[in-house]
Amino acid sequence: MLLANTRTGRDVADRFRRAARTRLLVFLWSVIIACLLGAVGRAELQFDVFVGYGSSGSSDGIVREGCWFPVACEVFNDGPAFDAVFEFSSLQTGGGQLRRMRIELPTNTRKRFCFPLFAGSSRYATWQARLIDASGRLRAERPDIQVQDISRESYLLGGLARSFAGLPVFPPPGSPRGPQARVARMTVEQFPDNPLALEGLNALYINSEKAVELKVGQVSALTAWLRGGGVLVVGIEQIQDIESTGWLRELVGIELTGAMTNRSRGEIHRWLVTQPSAVPWSPYSQLEQDNVFEDGEFLAFTGAVPKENVRIAVAGAPLAVAARCGRGEVITLLFSPEREPFKSWKHRQWFWPKLLGVSNNCFIQMQGVPYGGLSTDGVFGAMIETRQTRKLPVEWLLLLLAVYLIVIGPLDYWWLKKINRQMLTWLTFPAYVAVFSLLIYWLGYKLRAGETEWNELHLTDILETDRGAILRGRTFASLYSSANAKYKLASDLPNAALRSEYRGFIGGGQESGRINAELVANSFRAEVAVPVWSSLMYIGDWVQPAEPPLVAGVTQKSNQLTVTIENRLSRPLGQAFLAYQNKLYTLGSLGAGQRKSVTIGAGTGTDLFAFVRLHGGRFQNAAMARNQAFGHVQQSRLDLVPETVVAASFVDLLTASPGAPQQSAGPPGVSIHRGFVSPPGQDLSDMLRKGDAVLLVWDPNQSPIPGSLIRSKLPRVARNNMYRLTVPVTYTQ
Repeated sequence: MLLANTRTGRDVADRFRRAARTRLLVFLWSVIIACLLGAVGRAELQFDVFVGYGSSGSSDGIVREGCWFPVACEVFNDGPAFDAVFEFSSLQTGGGQLRRMRIELPTNTRKRFCFPLFAGSSRYATWQARLIDASGRLRAERPDIQVQDISRESYLLGGLARSFAGLPVFPPPGSPRGPQARVARMTVEQFPDNPLALEGLNALYINSEKAVELKVGQVSALTAWLRGGGVLVVGIEQIQDIESTGWLRELVGIELTGAMTNRSRGEIHRWLVTQPSAVPWSPYSQLEQDNVFEDGEFLAFTGAVPKENVRIAVAGAPLAVAARCGRGEVITLLFSPEREPFKSWKHRQWFWPKLLGVSNNCFIQMQGVPYGGLSTDGVFGAMIETRQTRKLPVEWLLLLLAVYLIVIGPLDYWWLKKINRQMLTWLTFPAYVAVFSLLIYWLGYKLRAGETEWNELHLTDILETDRGAILRGRTFASLYSSANAKYKLASDLPNAALRSEYRGFIGGGQESGRINAELVANSFRAEVAVPVWSSLMYIGDWVQPAEPPLVAGVTQKSNQLTVTIENRLSRPLGQAFLAYQNKLYTLGSLGAGQRKSVTIGAGTGTDLFAFVRLHGGRFQNAAMARNQAFGHVQQSRLDLVPETVVAASFVDLLTASPGAPQQSAGPPGVSIHRGFVSPPGQDLSDMLRKGDAVLLVWDPNQSPIPGSLIRSKLPRVARNNMYRLTVPVTYTQ
């Protein structure tokens, strides 16, 4: 009986233990399920990066060669708050750009930001984006980001359309590797608030309904880009969009009075197929009329429009109006291109290139593709390169090598054999190597050693506005280092970005050095490393509202030009030049606060093409020689004088035919060899083709902005500036 009671007690204990284990397992599974359900209910950290124009995160954006482009980031955090560092870096070997930005991510917060990046890497370059918390832990990553590269000659149109179906379209390209016309769909959320990020676009289409959604910073960037040479196409959806948006109403410049129903009746088709007589053949001549579109009714808006501004008209009523805005142009469509019958027009893809003046070479088959192309960075780098260092000529290098080979070979053998001590070669050979190593070091020291030096050259474009001016500056800076050292670069301007030298095809399409920069709002703080006895060039691009330092006007009457210039600075300015049509005129210097009026004969002056060839004839050799370690010093240097800077401002004329407009791409069946590749707006040849005059004024030993890019104290510093102002010419009887 005692045994039975013992067994019964053990059974009860076992049941209690099994029940306890069951309850524990149920509890653990409940905790696990709760955690899983909580993880499902709480979304992960969202980290999206959009690189280039038209990027949707999952598809590649478009980037033009040698241009700035936008990088947009969107981060959504619904977990615990943390401080993060956004890091965007290039994966190319030996150079590239590293950008960092510190951001705070509270719980349930969405952060969006955008910054400009320069397309100075080789084709098919890749980037990576990472999000790191304060402890250095990687929270999110987007590796191997790639973009669609297009050549500098290609045409890129951005689109802020009301709907995806209403986005402008271009015909397919004639050559897969030749010049192309592309359209990039953009969104209001990713639209840049830094004008530099828009400079890769040739034109931008914006629906008036989308324009209302742009923020103040985005509007400022759009306006600065437009006045710097961009083309803005505005499609009007309804009158209220224009009337309720002050900035858009000012740009359009048309007081809309009402709306009417209209039909093309063949007039739009005639406008489409009509080409200048100078064009021997065009793809437009093959288009047949679309009667459904021509007979369809569409809504058009009416208003008072100057006759000379009308681009397209139907039955006397304007449909497209073009007006200058600084160096750029605003084209207003007095109808919505996103509605019927235009939306279903079978020639809609040809409407946009005709309206924007896109080169026919983008749509026809070409045997050659753009190749070559030196960067203009090398031209300006040759002007500001330090004069402290010298290069060893190749002839002397070869002679030194020949002497070395003779000494360690025949001479050593003959001498040791003569003294019958051939075994001493184990001692003489290391001695020769040591002596020649010391000799090479001594030569390098004598040729390269000097004091650390910083040279700046500013190209400052004055873009006049109704309320003052916008200064669009390019700061070319050469930094020579006497030791292996790191230097601090920074800018306090409201819109600024930094890049290293774009080397073009000489450097394999790569930049000259690596930049580690921290983004601060739309400006930067950077650190760069320069090896001993070498120099690197950095370019700071910036945009700043300011009072105009110069005001000018040009009037042509018969064969005379009257040029009026006012220097609004408290310091004198150097030599002034005026480029107009195919002539260059020298206007003398300007005193502090001086207002000057000069009358010159339109046929006098210097031939501009001859001037550019005279002072720019060495540009190509200099740009190539400065990338070579050995050679003659004079080949890699250009004199920093006003005439050289003027010639570099019209470098496109080096490959243009005198008296004829420069074409961005050659005719069918002809290979395209490019001279120089420059960022948009840097070369001013196109402003002369539009009929404007260009005023260039030298400002020696001065900077247009307070302070400097360099924040380290250096023994040698030099600054020079060239103001550039585009002046529309007024004709009088």
